[in-house]
Amino acid sequence: FTAAIAQIVLMRELMVVFYGNEISLGLMLGSWLFWTAAGSAAAGRLAVRTREPRRLMAGLEALVAVALPATILAVRASKAVLEAVPGESLGPGPMLLGSLATLSVFSVLSGALFAAGSRLYAEQAAASTGEATGSVYLLEALGSAAGGVLAGLVLVRHVAPLEIAWGLGLLNLLAAAGLVIRARLARGAAMGALAGVAMLLALPFGVPRLETVSIERFWRGFHVVATRNSVYGNLAVVRGEGTSSLYENGLNLFNVPDPAAAEEAVHYALLEHPSPGSLLLIGGGVNGSLAQALQHRSLERIDYVELDPAILDLARRYFPTEWASVENNPRVRVHVTDGRLFLKTTDATFDVIIVNLPDPQTAQLNRFYTLEFFREAARKLTGGGILALRLTAAEDYISPELAAFLRSIHKTLRAVFPEVAAIPGETVHFFAAKRTGVLAAGSEELLARLRARRLETSYVREYYIPFRMMPDRMADLDRKIEPRPETPVNRDFAPVAYYFDVALWSSRFNHGYRDLFRAMAGVDFRWLAGAAGVLLLVLAAKKRRARTAAACCTAAMGFTLIGLEMLLLLAFQAIYGYVYQQLAVMIAAYMAGMALGSWLALRAPARREMRALVYLQVGAAIAPLLLYAVFEAVTHVNRGQAVFPILALFCGMLGGCEFPVASRIFFSGSRGRSPGTLYALDLAGSCLGAVLFSVYLIPVFGFLRTAVLASMVSLVPAAMAMRSVATADPRG
Repeated sequence: FTAAIAQIVLMRELMVVFYGNEISLGLMLGSWLFWTAAGSAAAGRLAVRTREPRRLMAGLEALVAVALPATILAVRASKAVLEAVPGESLGPGPMLLGSLATLSVFSVLSGALFAAGSRLYAEQAAASTGEATGSVYLLEALGSAAGGVLAGLVLVRHVAPLEIAWGLGLLNLLAAAGLVIRARLARGAAMGALAGVAMLLALPFGVPRLETVSIERFWRGFHVVATRNSVYGNLAVVRGEGTSSLYENGLNLFNVPDPAAAEEAVHYALLEHPSPGSLLLIGGGVNGSLAQALQHRSLERIDYVELDPAILDLARRYFPTEWASVENNPRVRVHVTDGRLFLKTTDATFDVIIVNLPDPQTAQLNRFYTLEFFREAARKLTGGGILALRLTAAEDYISPELAAFLRSIHKTLRAVFPEVAAIPGETVHFFAAKRTGVLAAGSEELLARLRARRLETSYVREYYIPFRMMPDRMADLDRKIEPRPETPVNRDFAPVAYYFDVALWSSRFNHGYRDLFRAMAGVDFRWLAGAAGVLLLVLAAKKRRARTAAACCTAAMGFTLIGLEMLLLLAFQAIYGYVYQQLAVMIAAYMAGMALGSWLALRAPARREMRALVYLQVGAAIAPLLLYAVFEAVTHVNRGQAVFPILALFCGMLGGCEFPVASRIFFSGSRGRSPGTLYALDLAGSCLGAVLFSVYLIPVFGFLRTAVLASMVSLVPAAMAMRSVATADPRG
């Protein structure tokens, strides 16, 4: 329960310090799993030797209570140690080092608790080590499910991180007291004293004051006006010299006032259309873009979609001049939902659709730059409608990484729209028309429309438009972003643009990262599949000890399960939009499946374990391919959301069933074996999977090829287990 909530809280804190893309999340999760595995393996040896497992368990609980708030403070302080300022993103190297350093203590203790709990359970229930570890695994799954749902739906919305840590610390200290104090009166007195101290710390001069001070130190050099945790991340309003800024997860969303950004976001797109009557603006309207769009008198209706309601609440309170007038304008309709989900479900059509979002730096953002999204947008455009988007570029030099990224988006647009044009600059503006002959012929036509509409602008005007659209600059950009035969199309289930953008981002920090990403992208999928096939044949050719097969199956299942979870979440997100409550339900279903699977395995008679292990591992090999087939089947179904929690439940059941089975095999006929070893192997496989799936496999190879590789990885230990069946189960 504690670890699940702590993981959510700490990942959100780390995203503020680092960078909220899948690379950072993969490195954070990998660091968490690495240290948890190390703690379980190390504490397992201590748990075997101890004569007082109750004291060991209580001591670890007390240390966890102290470690969680200390870890939150360490994460916030790491920004200064890494010599970064708020709003500045860090490279993969500092991210990895920072994650490993800050998460080490708490994660080691969390892993140690599994080993200590297994040892204590074995003693109290007079159970074997195999039965004890399986039972503790079941209890952990139940606690994780409850903690994940509570944190995702309640705590992160309404409670500050240090206050969450304070509450969890109290629970762990109470549990520790209950373990070691046998006398009822003394135990009650100790628990009462702990509750009293906790109440004192809850007063304004206690934990809330520490929360305020630590946040102020994090935003050193800025005046923090407000901070808020929403379901989508941490929001902060800060003020500097003459401007106010809104940050989400440590990265700047917009500045106010910023007329240049506000004007460019909408005017180029609206001027490209001869007479726009309806506009859909997806994101970024709070900084003045909506007010700029309202200058176009031909617009009868503007639909503005913003995902996070907390952003609008902060805008009403801290940017009233820019927001109040447009929110109450009768031509504006504000929709608090996912932009793609709105587009998929609305019956309205639009003359202009503007994607006013950041570059596809994450898989979440990449959904607005894919072939499937462009097709959805085209269906909701009027006959002469235009789709517009803009991407970060450069005035003069376009690097190979940037060119590859822009070519991918260009080719994807051209796969849907008959006419596509681009305007160069620090941001490249793409315009895609539903039919040819709609887009402006050049700068003179844009200027004519600008004058005819009597727009009051400072940056999109006579001085700048001709410069940006000089014929030689336009031709040079067209030449550099012209798609090549090998240029891939960006798709929901093959998010190559996200990978190109991540490679571009990484190359800003170190040329070594650039070379690494080039090498990763250059690996032929057939070589990887062939290597996995050869390994499968080699391992299947030789008999293995049952214990070795069980260990390999557990590690492979950890690898596969985290991949299945990522595929489920990303596919749901791509098809139906980022509906946070639904994702919380999916994660709860996944953990409930693990608990149900463990319960069923523990109740099953302990015979023919190796054969059961083979069946489960083959099921793990089939699961990724089955998931992909379901994803393709429900892509065009509007009400297929209910399928995903069911899939998550069955995926969790696979892992939940296998761990107790593997545990009985692994610990069979042995005494004094560390109870944390098998759990550490499970987490080690998950650690490797978290990094590979998020950083490499999914963005480079897409869903289908990733599913094939995951399937082959699961077949390798399945083959080992098959070769062990005859030895372990002579009855056949």
